[in-house]
Amino acid sequence: MTEAIIIDGKTFSSNLRNKIAEDVKSLKKEQGIVPGLAVVLVGENPASQIYVRKKEEMTKAVGMHSVSHHVKADISQQALLDLIDTLNRDPVIHGILVQLPLPKHIDTPTILAAIDPAKDVDGFHIINAGLLAIGKPALVPCTPAGCMMLLKDTLGNLQGKSALVIGRSTIVGRPMAQLLLAADCTVTIAHRYTSNLEALCRQADIVVAAVGIPHFVKGTWIKPGAVIIDVGINRIPAQDPEAKAAGKTKIVGDVDFEEAVKVASAITPVPGGVGPMTIACLLNNTIQAARALSDSTAPS
Repeated sequence: MTEAIIIDGKTFSSNLRNKIAEDVKSLKKEQGIVPGLAVVLVGENPASQIYVRKKEEMTKAVGMHSVSHHVKADISQQALLDLIDTLNRDPVIHGILVQLPLPKHIDTPTILAAIDPAKDVDGFHIINAGLLAIGKPALVPCTPAGCMMLLKDTLGNLQGKSALVIGRSTIVGRPMAQLLLAADCTVTIAHRYTSNLEALCRQADIVVAAVGIPHFVKGTWIKPGAVIIDVGINRIPAQDPEAKAAGKTKIVGDVDFEEAVKVASAITPVPGGVGPMTIACLLNNTIQAARALSDSTAPS
């Protein structure tokens, strides 16, 4: 059997961003609206700073209005809520993203619930989660949205496919299962404690791994010809002896890629698969929010 097709998230996300840039131009020309994204970063978490900087760069690159609020780690919860309220009421801001994680003295669910659901471009608000659960239009969490785009591009019609989602987080696993159900897949949602996980994997036409354990899914678990979407981003010691001795690390997914690539029909690499899709889908959500907010405020 030939090795699996490598699903190129970098190229797909680049094409998506190009389309978004054209849509931004059209929205500005036709309605005089420039989609605006506000990102709130609390504290000095190095990884969060990198993510926020990338989001700012890509927002500007597609022609959107970008606003960043970098606030101190000791900001009070009320002060953060006041900032979100200001952004909720700002007509030039169509999307609001609060970078996680937040400091321990701030209650994350309270902060996320304070964001206007219509501007919740992360798709984490309970209203958007509820709309997704009942099959209504909603702003969908970015990573699952990107996974679905890659799956549809790879397989076309997903109707009738058997799909296994490994992971039950509200950010990836649960919304991923809802999206697959909406695409008429037969969906099983599992996690690291599922007793018959290997058997479930061997029955699945689609496996979405989002469990956060490096190389958790083995090649022997994969049904021949299945499509694998690996959401995991795990840092492990480098394999090369010299690099390992120097304390260097490498990034791997939740699937043992070297094994799975010999069994699957298509698979996302890590890095370069799902990761690049997340920010592209954030921008896509922002332009969707801008359109919806424009429609809601237009005179009838």
